[in-house]
Amino acid sequence: MESGKRKREKRGKNPKSASRKQTNKKKSISQQIQQKSSPVDDHLKSKRRKTSGGGGGGGGGDSTFLDKMRARLSGGHFRMINEKLYTCSGKEALNYFKEDPSLFNMYHTGYQEQMAHWPEQPVNIIIKWLNNRNPSLTVADFGCGDARLAKNVKNKVFSIDLVSNDPSVIACDMSNTPLDSSSVDVAVFCLSLMGTNFPSYLQEAHRVLNASGWLVIAEVKSRFDPNNGGADPNGFLKAVCNLGFTSVSKDFSNKMFLLFFFKKKEKQNSKKKEIEWPELKPCLYKRR
Repeated sequence: MESGKRKREKRGKNPKSASRKQTNKKKSISQQIQQKSSPVDDHLKSKRRKTSGGGGGGGGGDSTFLDKMRARLSGGHFRMINEKLYTCSGKEALNYFKEDPSLFNMYHTGYQEQMAHWPEQPVNIIIKWLNNRNPSLTVADFGCGDARLAKNVKNKVFSIDLVSNDPSVIACDMSNTPLDSSSVDVAVFCLSLMGTNFPSYLQEAHRVLNASGWLVIAEVKSRFDPNNGGADPNGFLKAVCNLGFTSVSKDFSNKMFLLFFFKKKEKQNSKKKEIEWPELKPCLYKRR
């Protein structure tokens, strides 16, 4: 009898165990971040309790220590979100940020910290390029981030991103924007071809661009290094041209990023080709 009771108890535990496993699989990125941050948060609280009571010295050192710990925690959150954005579709990313909009701010704070280490930022080159052209050109900035482009040019700019607290930014999936067909003169992707479905972003840019409109792309150089798992840049150029663009120029001189300039063909081929898109290597930042 006792043996049978033990067997029933074991059988009774299995469904709960399976349920726990399923729950773990369904954890959102925000829950993963909360779980990951808990040990560090506890360490910070412990450190605060130890150093808050009495003693004249060590105040400045404690503050520096806490700042460093917070920076490490923030960097860990950024890397986790960044990896997710490179390895999921745009629709999935939009759902993550809708579930927890604070993740978007967390990501862009980390992004700006990473950009601070770059000797030159591609957005500044694109701003200069636009300022040397007619200010009447209408621009669509896909993946605008903090909308720096719009704030530094005279052109009318449709700033587009997944989520934003800025009312001037159009929050949407970049593969399905509310812009009219053939309504803009320049489409910009500045380090924003992140989703696994990035070709659909470029297809959307093709839709909204006027005939002879510009497509400007800046991307992390390591994503186009075939010797280290990156895509062949010539294969990428060919795919974009098959979409209905002509390659005008490219700049591989910067050690951090590449620049591509295309123009939409005036006459589009009525026969749609099957385009072979290269897989772009995710840009995963190392722990500093």
